[in-house]
Amino acid sequence: MAADPVADPVAGPVAWWRRKSLRFRLTATASAVLALALAASAYVFVGVLGRALLTTIDDEVYRRGREVVALADAGRLSDPVVTVDNTIIQVLDPAGRIVNATPNTDRLVPLLPPREREAAARAAAPRFVDGRPYALPGPLCVRVLRADGGTTVIAARSFSEIGNALTTTAHVLIIGMPLLLALLAAASWLVIGRTLRPIALLRRGAAEISGTERSRRLPVPEARDEVHSLAATLNDMLARLEEADARQRALVSDAAHELRSPLASIRLQLEVALSHPEGQDWRETAEGVLEDTLRLARLAEDLLALARLDEGRPARREPVDLADLAVQTAERYGLTPEIASPATVLGDPLDLGRVLTNLIDNAVRHAATTVTVALRADAGTAELAVTDDGPGIPAEDRERVFDRFTRLDSSRSRDDGGAGLGLAIVRTTVEAYGGTVYLEDASPGLRAVVRLPLRRRTT
Repeated sequence: MAADPVADPVAGPVAWWRRKSLRFRLTATASAVLALALAASAYVFVGVLGRALLTTIDDEVYRRGREVVALADAGRLSDPVVTVDNTIIQVLDPAGRIVNATPNTDRLVPLLPPREREAAARAAAPRFVDGRPYALPGPLCVRVLRADGGTTVIAARSFSEIGNALTTTAHVLIIGMPLLLALLAAASWLVIGRTLRPIALLRRGAAEISGTERSRRLPVPEARDEVHSLAATLNDMLARLEEADARQRALVSDAAHELRSPLASIRLQLEVALSHPEGQDWRETAEGVLEDTLRLARLAEDLLALARLDEGRPARREPVDLADLAVQTAERYGLTPEIASPATVLGDPLDLGRVLTNLIDNAVRHAATTVTVALRADAGTAELAVTDDGPGIPAEDRERVFDRFTRLDSSRSRDDGGAGLGLAIVRTTVEAYGGTVYLEDASPGLRAVVRLPLRRRTT
């Protein structure tokens, strides 16, 4: 029988944690880390405080013991021994009998038996003894010191006050740490919430943008932080998407308009021929329909070429000899190109051939008498120029003609003026291969100049 995934002890808590909000997870993580840090700090603090207090008491016991040893060696030790604090003093003769002591201790039983007294004296280190068998409060810190004549001085002091101080400190930490942790967790919750608020506004703004509100933008926070950069980047993306959508809609509208003319012409010719079949020249009708069909085919090919180029991926990149390409293309128009120097670029021969064909088509269509094709290479760039001696294009229209479905009035008046995609395909193709294209005055006529980076030779 398959195991119940809900009962999985590992997947259950992990899945529950992942379903929580980012604000909750950040606050919980920060609080957990803070709790561990506070607990470790409290443990270290109590330990260090206890050792410091114990060292202080041991120093006081040793100092009192040294004072008694000095008095015993000088023969000025009073009976009973007087101390200014609660230090316990026992003075033993060489036989181990107590001969002098403070009033707050036993005068019959030494605090340490003989063997422990010897070990403590040799080690010169404190010993810790339970004071209850000697009717003394709490544990004792004991020091054993030697005096002249075999006399032994035992100095001791209870450090029960250390335990009380540490207990009080622990109680304060136990009560105060949860309160501090709760306060810091609440502060973290508020701070993280305010930090994530711009993200929530971005999400709400993105949810409110619909297909009919493409011009809307996401709110940009005032703080110059990562969220500000994210909002600015997203707004730039929305602007690019809006621009691309506008171009796409314009392309669809213009394409539909261009397709409607030849389709309407085909329909009209066929309807007239079918309505009056007895007096119809069917060959002439077929030729007219074929011409419109070829126009449709050219338009479909141009649209497919633009669609592929808009995807940002040229067909392939391989070495292309522009001189050979210029010669082969120009010969189809009865032209002889002027080759100043060989030039090899990286690109697709079909794409670059379409560029040259479109430029020569435009030049031939508008030329009065002459069309020239020239190629030269200079400073790592190949320059291909197609020049005609026609009427040219006004300077203010030389950039506009590169837009899709853009035709000037002189072109629209021609039956073979095309759909206005030729120069758009030229620019899109050239830019896809890292080049530029522009139009300039040829006096008379127009010159179209294509500049492409030369292929780098590898050694």
